Amino acid sequence: MYRTIAAFAAAACCACGAHASEGAPSLTLAGALELAGAGSPVAEAGNAQVRAADAARAVAALRSNPSLSLQTENVAGSGIYRGFDSAETTAQFTMPLEMGGKRSARIAFADVGQERALVERAVALADLRLAVTQGYVAVLAGENRARIAARQVEIAGEALHASQVRVRAGRASPLEEQRSQLMLANARLADEQAKRLAQVARENLSRLIAAPVAGDLDAAWFDRLDPAGPVERVVTEDTLAVRAATLDVATAEAQVRLAAAQRVPDIQVFAGPRRLEATRDTAMTFGISIPLQLFDRGSAALRQARAERDQSDAQRRVALIRIAQAVATADAEVANAETAARMAGGAALAAAQEAARIARIGYREGKFGQLDLLDAERALAETRLAAVDALAAYHDAAARRERLTAPAPHLTED
Repeated sequence: MYRTIAAFAAAACCACGAHASEGAPSLTLAGALELAGAGSPVAEAGNAQVRAADAARAVAALRSNPSLSLQTENVAGSGIYRGFDSAETTAQFTMPLEMGGKRSARIAFADVGQERALVERAVALADLRLAVTQGYVAVLAGENRARIAARQVEIAGEALHASQVRVRAGRASPLEEQRSQLMLANARLADEQAKRLAQVARENLSRLIAAPVAGDLDAAWFDRLDPAGPVERVVTEDTLAVRAATLDVATAEAQVRLAAAQRVPDIQVFAGPRRLEATRDTAMTFGISIPLQLFDRGSAALRQARAERDQSDAQRRVALIRIAQAVATADAEVANAETAARMAGGAALAAAQEAARIARIGYREGKFGQLDLLDAERALAETRLAAVDALAAYHDAAARRERLTAPAPHLTED
């Protein structure tokens, strides 16, 4: 079902890309996330878990089944009991009765399980969203690096041509031509590696969203930086990690209640007719069965449940501390990455481009040496790569912060 939806969604994306204006992305991040939610086995597993929890809730509400038994006595013996003339046949209907509120405790435990399944599905989908976002960023960053590497090949080729002209004119040593050839060889190697990594990133994203990734991605989204400042988010207690820990406490509380109910023994009542063949008479039988709790009174199980509840409560408090620390760290990482991206893609990149431009002109005119040109080109390439890395780090940090602060669903929302 989900794979079929994913296939139709992929076809729709491709069709939209075919009719889109030039330069428009054929696959946006929102489209990739939608495809992943429709076609990923993670979504299928989460939905199956929720259905299982719903079924478990229905099972918990069921009452115990009665039983019907048929018993014949005083047969196949000796004397007057040799045949069936003295047989006594009893048909018995037995109804177990749960005592101590076991059924309501069982239902409460299943109710918590339902909400826990919703949260676990949300956790899985949030992890998938993070993975898809990181994969999308990896594709865009990889293709930017590949473009930079391709440009370096062009620059190295131009430098080689300039060095050959200088050598033939007798204005430079043949060593300069050898350096330019080495520069071109290294640039071609880096270009091949960058293209291969970009292709691998596309293939990995395709696996995540269960659909082919063709055409351009949203480069404008990759280059965009959100303004720094306070971010609206859910309270810490409603984040996925803390909500899951809170439900663990609720589960442990329900387990305590269930363990306490188990200390009350269940009873069985039964009734049925008895046929006495010797006198051709029929009589009714009635009875009640009560287990004797001589050895296992359930006190140890209750102590265990209470200890596990205390453990879950402590772990919830630990989760509150850890998520607060993680969010604070994520805020700092996003802010630092945003600052680094602005600096690397702004004045620093402009200065490196201008320095490289001047070095190329000066080298052709014989005013600068080859080492000056190589240093300028190397600085430009490093600055361009640093700008791409800074943007990738920014989007990665923002995605990880979004994962940390993702709101948890509640049972009433489904």
